[in-house]
Amino acid sequence: MTRTLYVTDMDGTLLNNGSFVSNRSSSIISDLSHDGALITVATARTPATVVPLMEGTFTTVPFVVLTGAAMFDHATSAYHDVSYIPPDDCELLKSLYADAGIHPFVYHLDVNGELVVYHHYDMTQAERDFYTPRSNLRLKRFTFEKMASGENNNVLLLFSIAPKRAILPLADAIRATGRFSVSCYPDIFMPDLLILEVYSAGVSKANAVMRLMESAGAQRLVAFGDNLNDLPMLDIADVAVAVANAHPHVKESADIVIGPNYDDSVARFMLHDYYNH
Repeated sequence: MTRTLYVTDMDGTLLNNGSFVSNRSSSIISDLSHDGALITVATARTPATVVPLMEGTFTTVPFVVLTGAAMFDHATSAYHDVSYIPPDDCELLKSLYADAGIHPFVYHLDVNGELVVYHHYDMTQAERDFYTPRSNLRLKRFTFEKMASGENNNVLLLFSIAPKRAILPLADAIRATGRFSVSCYPDIFMPDLLILEVYSAGVSKANAVMRLMESAGAQRLVAFGDNLNDLPMLDIADVAVAVANAHPHVKESADIVIGPNYDDSVARFMLHDYYNH
């Protein structure tokens, strides 16, 4: 029997327009998981927001977080399969960001395996809008001090949000080094801003999902997405599914376009596919 792994993006895909999992979607996914379905999320989010959002939804497969830089086992509350940016590369990034006049949020795992986010400059309004709703999360701690020199060893991500005119030249400069995985895409909540995420080389949702398929014993992949950063994951899927509200390029690349994120479309497609495949 062919085992299928169902992997969905969160914002704009599984989550509704209120940015949560609806009761109906939660019920469908929980019932499918209890019946043996392999379902998880792959997201740029960290466990600090993924875990509360998925709290009422039963799944058995680790979450793909930080765009694939890590897996998070919600049963044990532990990170694994983590990809760190090498310390020398962190120094190069500091120089490139300084030249661009952009001050990123630096994501670091401390000695206890807890996520600490560093930012030691005055925040722009966009950065403050990003920080404020995340400032009191249980699984992520912000600190506004410089990182100690030895903490360069455990950096997973540099995150920035800024206008396109500032972000695009920096993204191009980082890509030109050939030493990083760079994801640059519009913020779905503030489309006039771009999000820039920089990870170690080889980090992607697609690579993480391929490893997850192997560990889960799945032979078939059904993936759901809405934004440009989902394209690599959709490209490797046996069935690539875009929601109706997806970016036009995502819909063009998909095998199937379903209803919008606010109509439980992802969960309803999983239900149909699981019992009819």
